[in-house]
Amino acid sequence: MALSYKKDLDKYKEIDEDEILNKLSAEELKQLETALEEMDPENALLPAGMRQKDQTTKEATGTFNRDRLLNYLEKEALEYKDREDIVPFTGEKKGKAFVPKQRPIEARQEEVTTLDPELEEALSSATDTELCDLAAILGVHTLVTSTQTYDGTMSKEGFNNVIKGEKMNPVFDEPPNPTNVEETLQRIKSNDGSLTEVNLNNIKNIPIPTLKDFAKAMERNSTVKKFSLAATRSNDPIAVAFGDMLRENKTLRSLNLESNFITGVGVQALVDALRDNDTLIEIKIDNQRQQLGTTVEMEIAKMLEENNSIVKFGYHFTQQGPRSRAAAAITKNNDLVRRRRVEGDL
Repeated sequence: MALSYKKDLDKYKEIDEDEILNKLSAEELKQLETALEEMDPENALLPAGMRQKDQTTKEATGTFNRDRLLNYLEKEALEYKDREDIVPFTGEKKGKAFVPKQRPIEARQEEVTTLDPELEEALSSATDTELCDLAAILGVHTLVTSTQTYDGTMSKEGFNNVIKGEKMNPVFDEPPNPTNVEETLQRIKSNDGSLTEVNLNNIKNIPIPTLKDFAKAMERNSTVKKFSLAATRSNDPIAVAFGDMLRENKTLRSLNLESNFITGVGVQALVDALRDNDTLIEIKIDNQRQQLGTTVEMEIAKMLEENNSIVKFGYHFTQQGPRSRAAAAITKNNDLVRRRRVEGDL
């Protein structure tokens, strides 16, 4: 079959298409064009507007006029005749209306429990504390509230099956930090003697360059003893900047960097700086966005063993080894402080 098909095509090789097209009339050319357009309407090589023939013979009506179009649509809708219903609507209701069955209400009879006269007399003469102890022994915990169970008392109304809720004291949101960031930065730069504590906690809109300026200004400050930077969205560059500050500052006693986005890289920079600092006695770096890892925790423990000034270190170790070494180092530093204090008193 394939060979016979090819033989049939051989007779069309010698046909001159241009000669055939020249012999066609204008009407025949139009029909040929229409046929060719309909043969491949989804030709991806043609623009979308040219994939289908233009069958519009109506002349253009001009620019778009919205009011004219709306009036025309409204006119057409009014002139269009509605379709007649096969069965006209009369509003008549057929069939019976559904009426739910009324179930009889069962009267619940309360069961009366009778006890021996001796038990009745013992229970009637028992105190509130004794009744609470008896309820706890019997496992009837729903007869008393948690407060009654705790202190062994009950309300004057007696025991019942309803646990009364305790009145909860409202817990109000913490007020925003009133610290003026720009003013505090200028006071640190000017080494204001009245400024001994800086609290920037929970101020989340401090720009990173401003936080770096705080670290740079603290390098030459000799009055601030405590610096808190918790929950300020600080990251590793801030930790590195404060690490450089700890190498220069010899006055700061407490540094708080909890609840931030500091990773192991930033904590490592702080640890390296604390090896050269012998004046800081408290630092907090707990509750960061991600865990620091075993390697960083081992470096922290090694630093605490080499440092003799830190007596408070705010961090929850995840590994037992670094936790034990850090606890022993902190205990050693506290003992050194206690010995110095005793020797000073003597």
